[in-house]
Amino acid sequence: MTDPTRFEPVIATAEELGKRFALTARHYDETGEFPFANFDALHEAGLLGLVTALEHGGLGGGLTEALAVVSAIARGEPSTALVLSMHYNQHFSVRTSGKWPPHLVERVTRANREGVALINAAQVEPRVGSPSHGSLPETIARRVGDQWRITGHKTYATGIPLLRWVSVLAVTDEPEPRLGSFLVPTSADGIRVEKTWNATGMRATNSDDLILDDVAIPLADVLDIAPASEGLKRDERMGAWYFSLVPAIYDGAARGARDWLIEFTTSRAPASLGAPLSTVPRIQDGLGEIEVLLTVNRRLLRSIAEDFDAGRPFGADAAAVKHTVIANAITVTTLALELGGNPGISRDNPLERHHRDALSGKAHAPQNNLIRTMLAKAAFSRHAATPAVALEPVPVRPPQQPRLAVVGGR
Repeated sequence: MTDPTRFEPVIATAEELGKRFALTARHYDETGEFPFANFDALHEAGLLGLVTALEHGGLGGGLTEALAVVSAIARGEPSTALVLSMHYNQHFSVRTSGKWPPHLVERVTRANREGVALINAAQVEPRVGSPSHGSLPETIARRVGDQWRITGHKTYATGIPLLRWVSVLAVTDEPEPRLGSFLVPTSADGIRVEKTWNATGMRATNSDDLILDDVAIPLADVLDIAPASEGLKRDERMGAWYFSLVPAIYDGAARGARDWLIEFTTSRAPASLGAPLSTVPRIQDGLGEIEVLLTVNRRLLRSIAEDFDAGRPFGADAAAVKHTVIANAITVTTLALELGGNPGISRDNPLERHHRDALSGKAHAPQNNLIRTMLAKAAFSRHAATPAVALEPVPVRPPQQPRLAVVGGR
């Protein structure tokens, strides 16, 4: 487990950057432009290498540190935080999974040291949807000489304007097909981006479609390839990164909403009230409810990150945390809108943007109904696996006379 004090200056830098990013968040929301400048700042601060191995020029941070940094950035500009979280997920896999060939490790980490060289995975497809639903991708990798030639259509390529590489999930066209991830440089011939991202919230992620038309890469630039009949294999422990960093983004949006509400209610003093809105019991009760929800979120997210870094088991708890944190974030921003009144829904203020961003958390697979179904099936399985044991009832003792006589009294 990493020394937390070593990262205190790093986290403080992230908190300062989050405040700076908040100043331009409205611009990126209104225009849908990608926040290139934010990633220049993250690189200059060394934060793009937060979880990269020390021997590769990174800081060697774990999930606890990644969570703290992503949370700080999300409080200012959640779209930047989502792209950053995906970058961290890939770089921690490069560092620890053992699935990355040495030449790809060197290529990706060297570029990350030298400049802004983001990486993300591309797995979702228009017809198939998310691979978490169990279907194989329709993207095909054909072996031609000493190359793979890849053709397919991926959706939600988050951060695509600044990605240097995309890890593309594809099936080979071999007699016995294999399923794997192919590291594709976005500068390759045959790659085209189709502008499709026009969401209500998280507008600056530029999660557009990625079209691959006979894109050639070397045979060696593939990782984690196995028979397609085995399906997509996920590292359950590594799932903690997705199930904690993604909800942390929407928790960050909720914290931004809370911050605005506090500033608004302490500075607004209607003449009819003769005191700030923060003195009104209804406002205090509502803010107290928000604080309860955000406290629960903070504790839940931290517990998964610390369990992961310490090597402790957490099972399906990580998925339940994603479910709860995003639901709480939406509740927080909804309640903040109620308490903010007309100023809260004004586009001149950030509260309605925080709410739209928080609502976007619902779109991340697996959706809440799938998480609940998974947890229910696990509960039924535990029940079925528990042998029935005949229990002897605890005998009921007759009432006893009090040891001391009660004298007087009422």
